[in-house]
Amino acid sequence: MSTLIFESATEGDELPSLTLPAVTRHQLALYCGGSGDHNPIHVDIDFAKQAGMKDVFAHGMLSMAFMGRLVTSLVPQSSVKSLSVRFSAITWVGDVITVSARIATKDSANKALVLDLTCTNQNGEVTSQGQAVIG
Repeated sequence: MSTLIFESATEGDELPSLTLPAVTRHQLALYCGGSGDHNPIHVDIDFAKQAGMKDVFAHGMLSMAFMGRLVTSLVPQSSVKSLSVRFSAITWVGDVITVSARIATKDSANKALVLDLTCTNQNGEVTSQGQAVIG
């Protein structure tokens, strides 16, 4: 459902956030199949531990997908001009991720909005930050 309307948007506005269920091993296995990224570090605990990790962990692009899900809950997919992300921490199995968004810039000349996006885990740790341009 599209809820963000350019005319009523104001720079600095916080938008409705999206809290997702805890990341599961099953979700990671499904994401491997859907994305084509079959790196065993995301699904094979023995492999992950041999690489020095405590457990398997989510693909970075899964966090980007979470951001895209929030953005497309605010505007139609056809309105998304770009989506970028920087990964800053690992999203582990069991993490509960909340995606938040804030209007960073309102470009009246191009009738576009720049949204700052953040994925945060249940401990308040920022796991990724991004931007979406919509218009």
